[in-house]
Amino acid sequence: MVGNNTPIFFIRDPIKFPDFIHTQKRHPQTHLPDATMMWDFWSLVPESLHQVTILMSDRGIPDGYRHMHGYSSHSLKLVAADGSYKYVKWHFRTEQGIKNILPEEATRLAGTNPNYATADLFNAIERGDNPAWKVYIQIIEPEQALKYRFNPFDVTKVVSQKDFPLHEVGRMVLNRNPENYCAEVEQAAFCPSHMVPGIAPSPDRMLQGRLFSYADTHRHRLGANYHQIPINRPISGVNNQQRDGAMAINGNGGSAPNYEPNSFGGPSQNNLAAQTHAKNFTVQGEVARHTYEVTDDDFAQVKDLYNLFTSEQKDRLANVIASTLSQTPVFIQKRQLKHFYRADKDYGRRVEAALKAAGSKI
Repeated sequence: MVGNNTPIFFIRDPIKFPDFIHTQKRHPQTHLPDATMMWDFWSLVPESLHQVTILMSDRGIPDGYRHMHGYSSHSLKLVAADGSYKYVKWHFRTEQGIKNILPEEATRLAGTNPNYATADLFNAIERGDNPAWKVYIQIIEPEQALKYRFNPFDVTKVVSQKDFPLHEVGRMVLNRNPENYCAEVEQAAFCPSHMVPGIAPSPDRMLQGRLFSYADTHRHRLGANYHQIPINRPISGVNNQQRDGAMAINGNGGSAPNYEPNSFGGPSQNNLAAQTHAKNFTVQGEVARHTYEVTDDDFAQVKDLYNLFTSEQKDRLANVIASTLSQTPVFIQKRQLKHFYRADKDYGRRVEAALKAAGSKI
């Protein structure tokens, strides 16, 4: 699954994924991080405001890997042996407790101990203090997904735990450090299209795009046979008819046929479609290229989140936003400010005041 430490994401249209990533990287001329790139994009993609609010709030910087929750963010399907299915969202709740750090401390650590988070995780496991997460799912029936107020396949939205409570299904424990970082971590190739029987993708458009893009990246980064690298290889081995290519390291299938079906043994199709594909999956509407329309629903959950914060937390949020937004052209500041006001008038007022205090001419 696509794992994040937040239950949502900045965008819901996969065609914008490369563009979003570009805004978080470096300017093509200066090769520096660029606030204008970042806020120009966000101000033109208003559905990003929910994730931006989390990012800039006190929740935005986890205190290491052990003290964060994890989320599938996307809805997935759980498919039974008979092909029936339910939609689920996965939650990994840290047993170490949530801890976050404020920007001032993060800045200090970046200059004095940039390996803080990695060292904290490695050392905890090394001393036997194995970090653990309880695993939960939210369960959504297919007919509920069609009627729910918010689109459960829009990754910029959460599905309320009041409406769909958490069900505990397991526990995840990290109990061993890698013997070799390059072999076991740097070469790891996680991809949401690598699914086991019983789990299938949902209609989430962002997820549908990620099913392709992650594997493309692995082929670029690690080579066409990245799935043969020991850390990525299934325990039972790679059993298919794909052959050749650079760095084929598993014997390349030997003299066995490289096609299926064949009369000479080897892996074969089992025709058990219901293991991975839901039966009676109903679709509605017209098949076409549909655009997303920004509506008040794109700001409703932002308002709810904002009003969970204390007054001091709201002030810190506004100041963090203003610290970079104030560096952009005024027309971008004004465009983004409208989104804050649309979510909550107090949110807009605090950000506007923080911008002026930071020297903005808005």
